[in-house]
Formats: sequence, C-alpha cells, structure tokens
Amino acid sequence: MYLSICCFFLCWAPALSLKNLNYSVPEEQGAGTVIGNIGRDARLQPGTSTFRVLENSAPHLLDVDGESGLLYTKQRIDREALCRRSAKCQLSLEVFANDQEICMIKVEIQDLNDNAPAFPSDQVDMDISENAAPGTRFPLTSAHDPDAGDNGLRTYLLTRDDYGLFSLDVKSRGDGTKFPELVIQKPLDREEQSHHTLVLTALDGGDPPRSGTVQINVRLIDSNDNSPIFEAASYVVELPENAPLGTAVIDLNATDADEGTNGEVLYSFSGYAPERVRDLFSIDPQSGLIRVKGNLDYEENGLIEIDVQARDLGPNPIPAHCKVTVRLIDRNDNAPTIGFVSVRQGALSEAAPPGTVIALVRVTDRDSGKNGQLQCRVLGGGGGPGAVPFALEENYDNFYTVVTDRPLDREAQDEYNVTIVARDGGNPPLNSTKSFSVRILDENDNPPHFSKSLYVLQVPENNIPGEYLGSVLAQDPDLGQNGTVSYSILPGHVGDVSIYTYVSVNPTNGAIYALRSFNYEQTKHFEFHVLAKDSGSPHRESNATVRVTVLDVNDNAPLIVLPALINDTAELQVPRNAGVGYPVGTVRALDSDFGESGRLTYEIVEGNEEHLFEMDPTSGEIRTLHPYWEELSPVAELVVKVSDHGKPSLSAVAKLIVRALAGPLPEAGEPQVNGEQHRRPHWDLSLPLIVTLSTVSIILLAAMITIAVKCKRENKEIRTYNCRIAEYSHPQLGGGGGSGGGGGGSSSGGGKGKKKKISKNDIMLVPSEGEDSRGPLNVMNVVSSPSLATSPMYFDYQTRLPLSSPRSEVMYLKPASNNLTVPQGHVGCHASFTGQGTNASEAPPSRISSTFKDPERASLRDSGHGDSDQADSDQDTNKGSYQEECVNCTDECRVLGHSDRCWMPQFPTASQAENADYRTNLFVPTVEANVETETYETVNPTGKKTFCTFGKDKRERKDGAILTIC
Repeated sequence: MYLSICCFFLCWAPALSLKNLNYSVPEEQGAGTVIGNIGRDARLQPGTSTFRVLENSAPHLLDVDGESGLLYTKQRIDREALCRRSAKCQLSLEVFANDQEICMIKVEIQDLNDNAPAFPSDQVDMDISENAAPGTRFPLTSAHDPDAGDNGLRTYLLTRDDYGLFSLDVKSRGDGTKFPELVIQKPLDREEQSHHTLVLTALDGGDPPRSGTVQINVRLIDSNDNSPIFEAASYVVELPENAPLGTAVIDLNATDADEGTNGEVLYSFSGYAPERVRDLFSIDPQSGLIRVKGNLDYEENGLIEIDVQARDLGPNPIPAHCKVTVRLIDRNDNAPTIGFVSVRQGALSEAAPPGTVIALVRVTDRDSGKNGQLQCRVLGGGGGPGAVPFALEENYDNFYTVVTDRPLDREAQDEYNVTIVARDGGNPPLNSTKSFSVRILDENDNPPHFSKSLYVLQVPENNIPGEYLGSVLAQDPDLGQNGTVSYSILPGHVGDVSIYTYVSVNPTNGAIYALRSFNYEQTKHFEFHVLAKDSGSPHRESNATVRVTVLDVNDNAPLIVLPALINDTAELQVPRNAGVGYPVGTVRALDSDFGESGRLTYEIVEGNEEHLFEMDPTSGEIRTLHPYWEELSPVAELVVKVSDHGKPSLSAVAKLIVRALAGPLPEAGEPQVNGEQHRRPHWDLSLPLIVTLSTVSIILLAAMITIAVKCKRENKEIRTYNCRIAEYSHPQLGGGGGSGGGGGGSSSGGGKGKKKKISKNDIMLVPSEGEDSRGPLNVMNVVSSPSLATSPMYFDYQTRLPLSSPRSEVMYLKPASNNLTVPQGHVGCHASFTGQGTNASEAPPSRISSTFKDPERASLRDSGHGDSDQADSDQDTNKGSYQEECVNCTDECRVLGHSDRCWMPQFPTASQAENADYRTNLFVPTVEANVETETYETVNPTGKKTFCTFGKDKRERKDGAILTIC
C-alpha cells in the first residue's frame, strides 16, 4: 500500500520528498498527550504547512493536527492490551504535508511495570509418597506477567519450608519463559508429619519489583512401612469350664502406624495352632475378640494355649504374634440326665383313676458328691389351681414313676405336655428337663347344654307353612359321637292338637319351621319342648322350652253391625225441625284384630258436603249440625267409613239414608231426652245382637261341616257302588262274576256274595295293547279328594307302571271282547279303562303291588324330625298288603324294610311319555252291583266304544275301547 502511494506521487509529482520520523510514548498516557511536532521534526516551512493523514494503523489512539502538525494521543494507551504477545509494541502513520512531503511516522509504545506476576489459582494440592527418594522433582505451576522486558517475570522463591525437606529449582524454556520445580531434599515420613504447606513466590524485574504468590499443600501418601504391634507378647485368662458358648475370652488389640489398608489389622490363629484349639475357640478377624466356640471341660484339659497373629492389608505385610493362655476353673458342669424307660402308648381315658402309671423315668448325674445329689419333680404339679394332674414318685435309686394324682377332665384340657425337671446340689445347681405328651381320651360324661333354657320366637300370623321361625342351640363339649347333638320335639299338644302338626325341628342344626299358617285370633302363643341328645353310649340328653308368640297382623277388616245393613245400606229417620245436635243414629263396627289393628275410627266420607251432620270418630254417633237441615236436604245419603289403625289400614263402608219425618216437633228439652232414649236402645241392643249373630254363625258353620261330611261319605259310597257295578257287569274285565275267577274270590261268585267294603287293594288296572312293538305302558291318573284341594297333601299326577311285577293285588287284564256294555253315570272311580278287542288270552294277567296312601288318612305320627319313625304305621287295618313288595321295591326292602320310595308313584320319563298309547284302567272287583238301577249304553260295533259323564270329552282309539269313569 505504502509503495503504491509513493509510486503514484513520484509519477505525477517529481518534486515530492519522503521522510521517516520515529517517536516513542510511555503507555498509560491520557488523551491529548503530544507525542511530537511533525512540521518541526521534518523541517518544513512554518506558516504555510498543511497536514493530512493518509494512513493510520491506530486511528482510535493517534491523530495529527492538520494545521500545526502536532501528533497526539486520542485516549489512554494500554500496551498489554494493544500488544499482548509482542516484545515490541509500535504504531505507524503516513502524513502528507504541504502537498509535497510524505512523512512515514512510527510511534513505539514504551512498557511500564504496571502488572504483577499472577498464578492461575491461590492454592495447589500435591500428593507425594512418603517413600519418595531425595532429589525427586515435581513440576510446579507457573506464574504469568503481561509486562515485557525487564518488567516481566524474572524468578521464583520458595518459603515456609520449616523442616528443609524441599527446595526450588527455576528453569527456562526455549522461548525464555521460566518455570519452577519442587525438589525433595530429605527422606519423608508420613507417620511423623503427613502434611506440609509451602509458599511459592514469583518476582518480575521492574523497579520496584512486583510479585505474586501461591500456596502449595503437600500431602504425604502412606506406604506399608510399619508392622502391627500387640500391647503385650502374652496374655493369661481364667475361664470357668462351664462357660457357655459365645462367652468372650479376651479382646486382643494390635496397632499399625500406617493408614488405610496398610494400617488395617486382621487377626487369626497362627498356622501351627492345634485343631483342638480351633474347635474350642473362635477369633473375630476384625476386632481380635476370642470367644468360646466348643464345650470346655476341666477334666479333659485344664490349660489351653492359643497362638494368635496379626497382619495388615498392605503389600508385603509382616505379621506380629502373641500367646494367650486360658486356665479353666473347675465347676459343676455336668447337668442331670433324664431318660424315659417306658412311656404309656396311646391315649389315657379321662375316667382313669388317680394313681394310674403313665411313665417310668431314670435320672443320672456324672458329678459326684453334692454335685451329684438330685431332686426331681413334675413341672407345674402340686395340686394347686392350674397344676397338671400328674406327680412323680421315686421307686428306688434314680428311678421314678409318673402317675395321675387326681381325676382327669378332657373338656378342661385334652392334652398335657408333662415335663420332668431334675436338679443337682451343685453351686450353682444345674437343672435338666425332658417332656412327653399325654393325650386324654374322651368319655361321654357331659350332656348337651342349651345356650338358653327358654327360647322366645315370634312369627306374624298368616305365615307360610314351612317358614323358618328360629333355631335352638345345644353344645356338648365331648368329642366325636359323644359330642354330636341331634334335636327332636318332645310330645305335646296345643289345645287338643299335636304339637307335631304345628312345628318341626331340623335334627341336625336345631332350625325350627312352622308346619301350618298361624292365626292370632285363634292361637296367640304356644310352648313346646325341644330335646337335645348326643350319640354317646349311653347317650345323654337335655331339653329346653320354646315359646312361639304369634304376632297379630291386620288381616280382618272392620264389620259394621249397627245399624243393620241391607246391601251395605241402612235408612235412618229424623223428625223435622230437629235442632242442632240431635242424635241421628250410631254406627257400630267390630274388628277381630287386637291393638291398633282393632282400634276403629268413624268418619263421613261422602254426602256431607254442606256440613249438615257430624260424626264422632270414636263412638260413631251422628248428630245434626244445621237447625234447618231438612229444608236444605230432606233426604241425605251419607257414606260412612270405618277404618282400623293397622298397617295397612283396612276399612268398611256403608251408605246411610237420612230421611226427615213429617210430624210435630218435640217440645223443648225433649230432643236431648229422646236422644238419650235413642242412644240407650242402641247400647242395650248391641250385645244381644252380637250374641245372636255369633250363634247363627256357629249354627251355620256346624251345618256346613255336617253337610260336607255327609257328602263326602256319600261320594265314597257312590264311587264304590259304581266301580262294583262295572266289575259285576263286565266279568271279562276283572275276572269276577259267577265263576268267581280272577280277582273275584269266593264271596262274589254268582254275583250274590256278601257285599264287601271297597279297599284300595282291590283296585285293578286293565291295559290295552298299542301298535308300538316296543310294548305297552300303563298310565294311571291319580287325583286326591277335592276336599284336600287347599291342603298340602293335595296331589294330581299321572304315573306309568310296568306290566309285570312279582306280587300285587292290582291286576292288568285284557278284555275278552270288543262288544262291551258299560254303565253310565258312574262317578268317583277317578280312572279310565282302555282295552284291546282281540286276543285276550295272548297276554296273561300280571300282578303288581299298589300301596298308594289315602290322602284323607294322612298320618299324624310324624315326630317333626323330618323322617317317619320306624315303628309308625298309618294303615293298621291293611298291614298285610303293605308288607308285600311294592312297585318301586328293591332287594334292599327285603332286608331293611320298606321306605317312602316304595309306595310313592314314579313319574314317566320324556321318552315314555311320548311312546304311551293307552291309559290305565281301574275298576274294583268282587263288589256286588245292583243291576236293576243301572243304565247301559251299547258300544258301537265298529270297535269304537266311548262313555262319558259330567261333560267329559269323549276319547277315541282305533284299536280298542275306551271307558272313562269320572
């Protein structure tokens, strides 16, 4: 750039001249400091000179006055900031003067000692091994001085070395900078002093010199140069021979001056320590604590020597050794020994008498003299409260027997842990114990115990039969069968009715159930006794009383008895001009319920919109409220409602027609008197009317019962009569008649035998063959008496029976002819007859037992246990037929007897129901019939024979005749 400018001026102005000027200025000078006069120094003519800066390397620091030619500073100059890394700091300018002189100016910035040497940090940490040899060098951190020349860093000094262990060596690098090194002068010992603090000082060459310091922390690193040292070379310890395992013998202590792993000491037995010592003692490798590991015995060895060594964990450790001598002190160290020679096997009955031997024990002690004298006992014995019922008896030297010392009670404790304690006479004495178990066998010595002597149960009336009432609970502390409790109800009556028809009890859990629906108005409460019996031999029993309280339910609506109602309507007459408060009449109602359910309230619900009358809600009395009520309503129709206070409330409604009578008005004061006279008859007639109504009701009820019993008997006679007519008229169906064959018997031969009362054992079933080759099924419709329709014993079902059975009074027969004439009008047999028209001889008669119970003869002998008693029988007059085999009997019946399953009908399966093609035919044989009063209907000769009564539907069958008796 400078060369190009010079060339330019030389080419265009051959008269131009070039001059070089050099200036210097110290750093840190302020702004406006004059460095030099360019016009004077360049010898330019004064007065006419002009100066113009062509090039300036630091225009922000230097400038030239254009007229005077003075070179001055524009701001303070910091050499270290301007020339940080240069030893010489110089600025340059090019000034064009008088348009013919070019002045090349150089300004040197002179350095001042304005900076002290500085270290990177105030402290330096150094780690030096204590085994470092003298002369070992360690470089130290260097200081920095930004000044140049003599003002820069000159040297380092080391101070505060009190022991003369270290020295400082200052060296120079290739660029002339200096750096210090720490030199070890003497051997180091960490155990003597582990830390040293030094001060390093850096000095520059200024005048006066400046300096900077840094603290050097020297930490000596340990080396394994020390071995552990025991406090003593040998130790003596006295220890009783009966010292328990884990007893501390001695706590050894060895120290090592080193630190870290070099100073950590491990303890162990010496390598040549005998195995017996290792078996008897143990040493903690960290703490040096020696403990008893095995059983010490003075008689075996009274003096034991233990060799112990200690070594550190540093490299190349040198172990230290010591000897521990253990002297054993003789003690009573042999405890008594207990051995069982014989122990009773199995359980011991709680009925065993005192003195029963259960074990033989032998006790010994190895010690002699007083230490071998023994005392034995049963732990927890002695006969006091809570003591075990056993004692120890000494037989001869060191032999004892364990016996019972009082009666046993298994319920109090069913098993004992008998502990024998033996103690010698040593000081201190030694004890030994040994145990064995004794299990107590249960005896039936406790009866069942009810939790309460009286159980009070409550049940609302109108309950559902079978409803759960409550439970009784009896507990028996005995075990097994001796403690198994079963419940039953003791015989009793409620009035004249057996308690077994009222309630039953579950024999297993004591749950009590109602067998009927209770009526509070008939039975408010009743009591019975429940027996609890265990299954022991002999058994024990107890009983408790159960009181059942029937709670009243609002199940009776009020009944209006006064005035007399016709179609819930009554008429009352009141004289005209009757004043206010005249008694119109009184409504009376009865309610069979009690309490709030029987408390009645009377009110007028309709017809009194004009408030002409009022009604007492308690007495039911109606009075007038308006003086001229007859003018407003000569005929008033009042709807009166009587309600009880039960929940829910029940009510009765009646209509009262109040008419005004024509006639003179009673004199003053008479309405009240007449009112009293009017009310008195009502009160006087109410009781006779109630008695009359009750009497009439009782008479009607008795008449209804009499008529029902009579109709029932006639119904039975009609059924018996009609069924006998069927058998008599058609001997081919039953085998009766004149020949006396089949089911007839000798009394019915010829149709003139003695009349016989119908028996269900005489019922005969006559099947018909179907077209199905798989064989016929017999279907019987069984319907109970209509009088039992609301009874739990009512039944209506259909059953199918097989055609063969070993024995029976009921016979399946095929009719001998298709041309059957059957009587009409027979009722009560409750069966249907079907038959096959041909080949009657192909199917021989077969008999099957029938033991259906008469629903009208339901047994009252049920104990309430849930099952029938074994000795009960509901058909004492027909024991012969019940003892024979039934339809459902099995081989077990011959051995164990008949059960309910034998006589109960079997219901058909789905496949049997689908394949059934005929009905079972029932008729009663061997019964004399009155043919003169019978009416017959001839069956159609085409083979279709029908008979129906009482509106029954006709049933047809292509291959047989059907006879239906309703």
